[in-house]
Amino acid sequence: MTNSFFQHHQTAHCESGVISNLLGHYGLQISEPMAFGIGAGIFFGHLPFLKVNGVPGTTYRIWPGAIFQRVCKRLGVRMESEKFSTPEKGMQALDKVIEAGIPVGLQSGVYYLPYFPASYRFHFNAHNLVVYGKQDGQYLVSDPVMDTVTTIDPESLAQARFAKGFPAPKGKMYYPVHVPPSASFEKPIKAGIEQACHFMLKVPIPLFGVKGIRFLSKKVANYAENPGDRKATLYLGNIIRMQEEIGTGGAGFRFLYAAFLQEAAELLKKDELSRLAGELTKTGDLWRNFAFAAGRVCKSRSADNVSYKELSQMLLECAASEDAFFRKLAQVKW
Repeated sequence: MTNSFFQHHQTAHCESGVISNLLGHYGLQISEPMAFGIGAGIFFGHLPFLKVNGVPGTTYRIWPGAIFQRVCKRLGVRMESEKFSTPEKGMQALDKVIEAGIPVGLQSGVYYLPYFPASYRFHFNAHNLVVYGKQDGQYLVSDPVMDTVTTIDPESLAQARFAKGFPAPKGKMYYPVHVPPSASFEKPIKAGIEQACHFMLKVPIPLFGVKGIRFLSKKVANYAENPGDRKATLYLGNIIRMQEEIGTGGAGFRFLYAAFLQEAAELLKKDELSRLAGELTKTGDLWRNFAFAAGRVCKSRSADNVSYKELSQMLLECAASEDAFFRKLAQVKW
């Protein structure tokens, strides 16, 4: 069965893109930056003890699924969400829902999605996409990071939905059961901003928020000795990848959050948010400069203590810029 009425829009980030496309299908229009901002998606964390493919985890966004949960709660959307013990049960449940003409959000591993270019297929299990129908034995896919709709065979989709590793998707699927025809964004915007400021400034654990950026800076300064040059290249490469490829929209979502603030400024007639959007764009440029310099260290044969110390200093500049930005954002008077 097909569902030709599903409107696909390409976005920068999979989770906020799926929110925008799914809710838009039911008439609740919300842009990707607005979904990301209301969901307080912006974040930072460095988890040296949590190894993903043998490399310490670094994230520039809040944990998978949180943006969706927050947006739904703040806009009055009710979702049905399920995980499954076996691929058979997961695929049967998916078929049942799409046969009813309901587009379904799925969490999946990137590695098993054959429509991705080979260079983008690696073991990352927190990707989101929409399946909106089935035709000639193939599932119809709206993957928000692709420029157009595509298809996937059942075997590959089952593999992607039940990929092993952290976080294990376990066939997670979700779809709206109640979407209000319209919603006021004013309170959700404020709530999202307040929550983002809290997570960036006030989480007491030194691995998260602005403290987490400074923590990573100390680690990078010593990369030549620990973990040593060869592993340091892998560690740095992952930091860049999470910032520029997984941190889609560039600079670890900083440009995407700036776009949210710009949209919120126009919606709420609040020029202060527009000025802060400009400041965050400059912070995004600092992150981009770090990624460029770190990429050169990864590729160069001359990486040494000086190189890592310079990268460490660039991270401290990013931390200082984010600290100043979020303190100003937290003080906006509503």
